Amino acid sequence: MTKLTRGLVVALLLAAACTSNDAPAPDGESPVSPSMDEPSPEEVPPPSGGRDSALAALERLCTLPQPKFNQGNGAPAEGPTPPAIADVMSQLEQIRGFGFSERVVAEPKPPAEVAEGVRDYVETTFPRRFYDRRSRAWQTIGVIPEGTSIREELLEYVSTQVIGYYDTITGELVFIGTSDPSPLERVTLAHELTHAIDDQRFGLEQIDLLGAQCRDEELQAALAVVEGNATFFMLRWAQGFLSVEEQIELSAEAAAQEPPPSTIAPFIDAIQQWPYLDGLRFITQVETAGGLDAVDSVFRELPVSTEQIIHPERYPDDVPTPVDVPDISGAIGGGWKDLDVQSVGEMWLDLALSLRIDDADAADAAAGWDGGIYRAWSHGRDVAVILSTEWDAPEDADEFATAMERWIADGDQIAEVLPVDGTSVSVAFATSDEILVDLVEAA
Repeated sequence: MTKLTRGLVVALLLAAACTSNDAPAPDGESPVSPSMDEPSPEEVPPPSGGRDSALAALERLCTLPQPKFNQGNGAPAEGPTPPAIADVMSQLEQIRGFGFSERVVAEPKPPAEVAEGVRDYVETTFPRRFYDRRSRAWQTIGVIPEGTSIREELLEYVSTQVIGYYDTITGELVFIGTSDPSPLERVTLAHELTHAIDDQRFGLEQIDLLGAQCRDEELQAALAVVEGNATFFMLRWAQGFLSVEEQIELSAEAAAQEPPPSTIAPFIDAIQQWPYLDGLRFITQVETAGGLDAVDSVFRELPVSTEQIIHPERYPDDVPTPVDVPDISGAIGGGWKDLDVQSVGEMWLDLALSLRIDDADAADAAAGWDGGIYRAWSHGRDVAVILSTEWDAPEDADEFATAMERWIADGDQIAEVLPVDGTSVSVAFATSDEILVDLVEAA
């Protein structure tokens, strides 16, 4: 029963919007996005001085203002809490191990209003220009089809898949339902109330800050904790407080839910579901090993990589190795500008490889990850990308390189795995054979 919450919307776009519709455009450019079929004037030029690090480029590309907290509760401030909703809140406090520190008003709304609220959130929070750039990079790499817009895919997805959300900025909690909720509506409420009670105790705004700083890999890991925990306690609540008859009704309601639109790119769909699925496995293992205190400790020291989520035994000590892609745009030719930079973790690589090779083989090839980042440049319609990765051991690097060669051979994008250098593997992607030759020579 994997459905989006408002918190996950941040994760789905992988950077929590690293620019803003209200932020100034680089070099005074118009904030209006051009057609993706035409040369893109929004590409960000490098600073004077030539070569620079990928993180320096990321800092320029990531211009989202810090989230504005303490904006007041968007939920109704007055009025009694319906008894059925109050019961879920009390029951959740029992299984979560602590109580709500502030009053939460959960507002049931019809499906159309919930979907409209989330669409409005995406429209105003996720800048078109940033995701136009990222979409071009992903298309060149080959994880989404040519012409696919990440932002438009998300808007289509949320039209049918969101059944509730909790907003860490306003404290608004909305779910599809009525004041006399069905089993499915009560389960959704339990999920969102877990977000609310965790927010009050641990301050989930720290996750909004990760997104504002474009720390993609850390953001994905943190969201897996938040969504995995909410799913864990949602299921525990259902097992403890729904009757057998209600659980049967819940199964029937869940089965009747619409699947994601068939037109959604599989890679984007998989990323949307990942925080729930792997996050639940992570929280389950943490709770089994150390109880609720261990779960609470994870919120106080969030994982810093999706590797730590996929392999809980590596949390918290196995931290990523920093990886860089220097500015080689000048060696490709004149007029190239930074287009996009993104940290790339084990989850991203695993899901990407799974698009073309067996899931088990993809997981094995990504399992030795120790760090990763890509940097993309553009010149008009042309795009060049270098993906740079570090691995735990040379054999891990060799396994990933071999898997990438298989992956490239099974696709139609223009790419080449560069010679493995110890534990380092880089892959070049381009929009033409000529550009790839120049890119490989430069790299």
